[in-house]
Amino acid sequence: MQPLRSTPVIVLNFKTYSEATGEKAINLAKIAERVSREQDINVMVAVQHTDVYRVAGSVDLAVLAQHVDAREPGSWTGHVTAEAIKASGAVGSLVNHSERRLTLADIGAVVATLKKHNLLSVLCSDTPETSAAGAALSPDMLAVEPPELIGTGIPVSKAKPEVVTKTVEVVRRVNEEVIILCGAGISSPDDVAKAVELGTKGVLLASAYVKAKDPYALLSEMAQAAKRASKR
Repeated sequence: MQPLRSTPVIVLNFKTYSEATGEKAINLAKIAERVSREQDINVMVAVQHTDVYRVAGSVDLAVLAQHVDAREPGSWTGHVTAEAIKASGAVGSLVNHSERRLTLADIGAVVATLKKHNLLSVLCSDTPETSAAGAALSPDMLAVEPPELIGTGIPVSKAKPEVVTKTVEVVRRVNEEVIILCGAGISSPDDVAKAVELGTKGVLLASAYVKAKDPYALLSEMAQAAKRASKR
């Protein structure tokens, strides 16, 4: 497994797609593991809670949960604790994805809870302004994703490059330790390269990989593009 903070990094969000559930999640994770090993690049997979244990036990790859609650173990029903995902094999979690939004107070509590349990936090934000606020909470990574572009195949790095460059600027000003990623509409190697050229350290993507006819070929080309762009 690559060091968790090594860059460039590609984070694959499996969401709740049927193509990335159960055994299919394992298959996609194994492809990601192969690419990570062959290309010597940091690849992470964010899987459904029900798949964390099986995927983490099947690959030598960083596995993330897609959400965690700021709760410690106890008399809570239907919550997902940091301790539980860690015990299942996850190394961290997405936080505040646009499809699982939280208040700023809750974001702070979740990031703190993950940090307490030595787990990685990958915070999602939608604008430079919310990115700056999020960076002040000291997440490990921050992915800027305008929600209107998620799943469209139109990459923010091309449709709204100013969102990416401004986010990089303000986040670095607030907290230089935060690893900045680019998400929303990332669907090709060129999109990945553009994101890195704009100053990010990697990408967060979902449907392009999960629904690809040849996920191995796509991810391999994305990894190569990320590495080339990071050396320019």
